Amino acid sequence: MGGTAAIVDVGLFVVLAQWMGFPYQAVGAATFTLATLVNYVLSVRFVFVSGQRYGKKSEIALVYLVSAVGLALNAAILWACVEVASVGLFTAKVAATGCVFFWNYFARRRFVFGATRP
Repeated sequence: MGGTAAIVDVGLFVVLAQWMGFPYQAVGAATFTLATLVNYVLSVRFVFVSGQRYGKKSEIALVYLVSAVGLALNAAILWACVEVASVGLFTAKVAATGCVFFWNYFARRRFVFGATRP
């Protein structure tokens, strides 16, 4: 599920930031947010047991709260790669997405869902 969300995130990022020239930080935030929605929908369908700890509204709010930390990490890593290390946009986005992938999964499992599907 994370891989599908990553494809959405990185793919749209490349199209909008690298090919079309929109500001990479704004595009990064927008594509990350959309990928979070894709990840949530797929995760509750295939990975986590939804509604076990919290009601649907609280669960979604907590997913986005966890993802807000992920978004801040993503933006910081993206900035450091592009502005400090002079890494290309695609490589920077892949690095940021890869790092934040682990935070998102483990934080959602620990703080939001608890159990995974058998």
